[in-house]
Amino acid sequence: MRSIRVELGERSYPIYIGNGALDQAALFAAHIKGRQVAVVTNDVVAPLYLERLCQALSGFSITPIILPDGEVHKDWQTLQLVFDALLGARHDRKTTLIALGGGVIGDMTGFAAACYQRGVDFIQVPTTLLSQVDSSVGGKTGINHPLGKNMIGAFYQPRAVVIDIDTLRTLPSRELSAGLAEVIKYGLIHDQEFLGWLEQYIDRLLALDAAALLEAIERSCVIKAEVVAADEREGGIRAILNLGHTFGHAIETHMGYGSWLHGEAVAAGTVMALEMSRRLGWLAERDRDRGIRLLHRAGLPVAPPAEMTPEDFSRHMAVDKKVLDGKLRLVLLRRLGDAVVTGDFAPEALAGTFATDFAALKHQVCA
Repeated sequence: MRSIRVELGERSYPIYIGNGALDQAALFAAHIKGRQVAVVTNDVVAPLYLERLCQALSGFSITPIILPDGEVHKDWQTLQLVFDALLGARHDRKTTLIALGGGVIGDMTGFAAACYQRGVDFIQVPTTLLSQVDSSVGGKTGINHPLGKNMIGAFYQPRAVVIDIDTLRTLPSRELSAGLAEVIKYGLIHDQEFLGWLEQYIDRLLALDAAALLEAIERSCVIKAEVVAADEREGGIRAILNLGHTFGHAIETHMGYGSWLHGEAVAAGTVMALEMSRRLGWLAERDRDRGIRLLHRAGLPVAPPAEMTPEDFSRHMAVDKKVLDGKLRLVLLRRLGDAVVTGDFAPEALAGTFATDFAALKHQVCA
């Protein structure tokens, strides 16, 4: 069992990473104040892991809350099901919510915890690679709106994050690849050495090699914890964690939530950010290609949907959370391992990025 601490003063909390963590009652009990626990999960994860978690929590009064699966259900209507269950079982202000599932469950449970009786504790138990390395850490919670992804929510930190690597054994390969998009992101924005490690071990990660997974998850969480500790509410440096996300969120919104997985959209968006960084003269072509090849090797799309026009991207990106005073800001790379959040870029560079034939670029780079 490995442990990382997110340093946020009185809101600090541990991240536990290991095999069989789901069964270790002590990891949970140390962070639960009252006797009531509500486990929020979905109808895919519940048959796999709900009973095991309930056994670890056998000393508590447990209310299971099973939501429908999928990004399409990350909305107000589904969130109300959580509140209905909490109120129906008379959960008080000492209750603890536990998010058992991927990013959608984690975001919604955290938002429910932030709102219920004006704030109760919650614990993240992420079961997908993407949620283990990204969304479960840092306290971003929320739901989607038809006009924009994650536009309604709150910064609300968990009491702990418990990562059981064994849950990845039941993860579909498409979901595993989607999680690798966020892992690769950390190498691109912050750690060239980690990027080189990923190039060496990407095949082992895809094969679910336990040692490789433990290393990748721990290194990703260390980077995320450091950035969050420096900028909890994304007033500055934390925004670099959104490499590819502005383009990616536009893809998700336009194509319909759930049509593209979040990590898939981020991967295509990251390629667009790499290309724009090259057009600005910041990133060498060989480094752009290095990022594209690694994403492709991870089984991810490296081109946006062919049917999306520049106008489609512009319309959706105008609603992005990084827009300030009507000015679009993007996360770009000065070089590998050095990300910047900026609105100071030539409009021609963005227009040229939109006009790029990414299918041809993929063939050129990955053939």
